[in-house]
Amino acid sequence: MGESKLAGQFLDAAIGLLERVRDEEAAGIAAAGAAIADTVAAGGRLFAFGAGHSSLAAQDVVYRAGGLALMNLLAVPGVVGVDVMPATLGSALERVDGLASAVLDSSPARSGDVLIVISLSGRNALPVEMAVNARALGLKVIGVTSVAYATGTLPRSPSGTGGTPSRHASGTYLKDHCDIVLDSKIAVGDAELTAEGIEAPFAPASTVVTSALMQATMAAAAGELAARGIEPPLLRSGNVDGGHEWNGRVMTEYADRIFYRR
Repeated sequence: MGESKLAGQFLDAAIGLLERVRDEEAAGIAAAGAAIADTVAAGGRLFAFGAGHSSLAAQDVVYRAGGLALMNLLAVPGVVGVDVMPATLGSALERVDGLASAVLDSSPARSGDVLIVISLSGRNALPVEMAVNARALGLKVIGVTSVAYATGTLPRSPSGTGGTPSRHASGTYLKDHCDIVLDSKIAVGDAELTAEGIEAPFAPASTVVTSALMQATMAAAAGELAARGIEPPLLRSGNVDGGHEWNGRVMTEYADRIFYRR
């Protein structure tokens, strides 16, 4: 009985967070969708980046049935998932200066493109540097993060901004280097539940909420494109009749903006 109660409490917590981002981030989601539509209409390219578990929400919008065919993963070797051995290496790489610059310089990203940077805490060197360098290259940056990490009630950082201290040399956070910020509302520590007999807080909801923010943004972009009379370049499931043929046509038409096939 206790186990099912905890499961229900987690689902209630996740639903509450989804309701908050629906109500409080509506303007940001609309702005992000419009920015993506602007880029698609202008012939630009779309990229998403996340490190560690933040990469899950980035991967969820790449080569995705029902998603925009033009969304590409900007991958940093060693930080995209937990498959790197040891898994702790990925966390260490997030704190390495210069890594984001090297990845961007060797990527197809260019001025006028959009980059979505996903980082729950927004405090590590990699996402901050990624946003800074992307904007310097002329990309529009959409940040998906928890603002609480930068403005929470934990002991103040050396920069005086509050929350958890930034690990970037500038003392700034991802949110400080974005054209548009989407706040996931996730509390510091990313654990929704506590219970007697369990010493650590547990049940993280960041993947659920961040993925929902990403899909809401993609939906807003599709709607914005349709409102402009532009057919959104969407993919269909390969498991429905005609899906492969549909996707083949879309990928052929937009081949110069799709990089996950190369």
